[in-house]
Amino acid sequence: MKVELDLTRRAAEAPAAARNLAGMSLPALKAEMEALGLEPKKAGMRAKQLRRWIHHFGVQEFDGMTDIAKDLRADLAAKYDLSRPEITEHRVSVDGTQKWLTRFQPGVEGESVYIPDVGKSGALCVSSQVGCTLNCTFCHTGTQKLVRNLTAQEIVAQILIARDELNEWPSSMENRKLTNIVFMGMGEPLYNLDNVAEAIDTISDGDGIALGRRRITVSTAGVAPKIPELGERTGAMLAISLHAVRDDLRNEIVPINKKYDLQTLFEAIRAYPDLGNSKRVTFEYVMLKGVNDSLAEARDLVRLLRGVPAKINLIPFNPWPGSPYECSDWETIEAFAEVVNRAGYASPIRTPRGRDIFAACGQLRSESVKKSAAEVRREKLAAEA
Repeated sequence: MKVELDLTRRAAEAPAAARNLAGMSLPALKAEMEALGLEPKKAGMRAKQLRRWIHHFGVQEFDGMTDIAKDLRADLAAKYDLSRPEITEHRVSVDGTQKWLTRFQPGVEGESVYIPDVGKSGALCVSSQVGCTLNCTFCHTGTQKLVRNLTAQEIVAQILIARDELNEWPSSMENRKLTNIVFMGMGEPLYNLDNVAEAIDTISDGDGIALGRRRITVSTAGVAPKIPELGERTGAMLAISLHAVRDDLRNEIVPINKKYDLQTLFEAIRAYPDLGNSKRVTFEYVMLKGVNDSLAEARDLVRLLRGVPAKINLIPFNPWPGSPYECSDWETIEAFAEVVNRAGYASPIRTPRGRDIFAACGQLRSESVKKSAAEVRREKLAAEA
């Protein structure tokens, strides 16, 4: 009994884990400063200083915050942390694509992918959930059960990690490689809208990470009631994971369509704030051989989009072990694109990136434990077979 009591007392006396400030929104930082005992006006000023050091300069040590008094820096260092979440795997593709598997806490791992583009731009694909509930049949992430939503701070941390690796601090540096953020990683962002909206506020903050809202795109499989709200709360660009132009087929490959059919979805899309030529909806359409790639379906797609300012990304299907689909032949994809182009819609064919490291569209899937090198090799061989 005495041993048990000693253990209990020791646990109670153990210092609490330092709270991490990296990735916090400005209001959250202000609340932390008030919790330190600062009166609201001074707390607000300190929060702005912290926000600039953490998100504009990317510092990870309080000693580097030279305009904050030494005694306050020491107090901050004793109570808070600026470290990044643990990176359990970082892989680089032959085409320059980079993928991070990040452990936010034990059993909670998410993936993010940096995709270099032609020229001076590049996009970071971030996750909003670990796992997914939607079960889209072409998507590897859909085979992983939902673990939980990511917090706004965990979403922003994915950007901090990428900026560290790309050496892109401060935020004001010229010729940045990371120019766009796309919520197209693991999970359905509109099922985590509060955290996604808070993260976008932090990402777009001009005195911090400073990526404009027109450079942030949120992709949804079709949570129709939340689509106008997304626009009102974030001002972000909208992308729709479409993949079929008939309800019967979309019910099969994007099961959320059974709840929100195409008519309901397009009513919500047309209600998205500020749509126009400068703010078009991106429709993602994965090309599945013999499933959704006929010329008749291309013509139906054109009819479906009538009146919606839009562009269409045609995505060659990216294989993953056990997937039931094949990618459409290249000639079929080009013929499909030609029908859409003739109707006046831009329809670029997305070049597959990061296939060799399972970082391409539809391939993201984390595990609660890191895969062995042998497992990764087996998956790669299966995909290439």
